[in-house]
Amino acid sequence: MAQATKAVPHPSTRPAQSSARRLWEIDAWRGLAIVSMVIYHFAWDLKSFAEVYIDLFSPFWFYFQRSIASSFVLLVGISLTVSYHRALEKEGGGQGLYWKLSRRGLLVFGTGLAMGTVLRFMGMGRIDFGVLHMIGVSIILAYPFLRFRWLNLLFIAILMPLSYYLKTIETTSLAWVWLGITPPGYAPQDFFPLVHWFAVVLIGVFIGNSLYTKGLRQFSLRDYSAFFPFNLLGFLGKHSLVIYVIHQPILIAILMVTGIANLGFF
Repeated sequence: MAQATKAVPHPSTRPAQSSARRLWEIDAWRGLAIVSMVIYHFAWDLKSFAEVYIDLFSPFWFYFQRSIASSFVLLVGISLTVSYHRALEKEGGGQGLYWKLSRRGLLVFGTGLAMGTVLRFMGMGRIDFGVLHMIGVSIILAYPFLRFRWLNLLFIAILMPLSYYLKTIETTSLAWVWLGITPPGYAPQDFFPLVHWFAVVLIGVFIGNSLYTKGLRQFSLRDYSAFFPFNLLGFLGKHSLVIYVIHQPILIAILMVTGIANLGFF
């Protein structure tokens, strides 16, 4: 049996025993989200630059986009929780973890700032507080919540209604858009107000503390990480930030090279 295991990889139903082992299903889920995001953005590019009629406000595209966004944000909470508990299990008890997470959050936030600056410079719209801004800030803010499970439900119950109330506040300023207080007609390319989506991050933290206690899977799941398409999705999931940064220039370049679209800034 042991020799067969070495010769031919096969799915295993045993929960991961090592706290250093990656949870393949999380990588695969993130990979599926990144593939879905590329598909959605390609549809957006076809509509915006190639004048292909695609009703992105139809129920299908609306819920498709929402499922992608929700997946990414839930995974932020789940992954942070796993990292937090695994750090606590190591020698040192997670010493320095907050600063490690803060550096990661600043990197993601800075990437969002850079992308927003480039977008505005190229005249392709604006991003004041998009998904990367929100994720970066959330990574930093989430640290004190990572230890909680049920208590996070209380915070979620406060933040969600608050986020909808903030939408009703009238303003002509852009100073508070990051909270969800927007002026009339505000329609950026990418907008993830912090109060609403941080509540979704906390839902991910609750899921992480429920299903991955101490950073280990608390349920049986066959290991398909070596099999297609899960191996490919896992690879994409591990490099999701890089793919997010480069995918739009690649998509636009494809439209240009194939002659489908003609953008003046190239």
